[in-house]
Amino acid sequence: MTPLKLVVLAILFYVGYRLLVGAVRNKFANKPSVEKPSPQVSDLLVEDPVCHTLVPQGQAIRLQHENQIYYFCSEACCSQFIKEKGEKN
Repeated sequence: MTPLKLVVLAILFYVGYRLLVGAVRNKFANKPSVEKPSPQVSDLLVEDPVCHTLVPQGQAIRLQHENQIYYFCSEACCSQFIKEKGEKN
C-alpha cells in the first residue's frame, strides 16, 4: 500500500469515528436535564442624592459625610453635593 492510500484511509476512519461518536452523544443528550437556578444578584442599586440616578453600589463613588455614607454616579455629582452641604452649614 502506498503512503497516500494509508493517509486517505486514516482520514476516512477518523471521519467515520467522529460521526459515530456524535450520533451516540446526540442519542444520550436528549435526556431531560435539570436546570440550575440562576445566581442571585449581589450588587444593590443605590440612588445618587444629587441627580437621583440609580447606580450599582459596587461601581458608585462613596463619600462619608457626618457618619453617613452617600453614593454618587460621578465625581461631578459628588463635588456638587459637597458644595451644597458646605453652603448649608
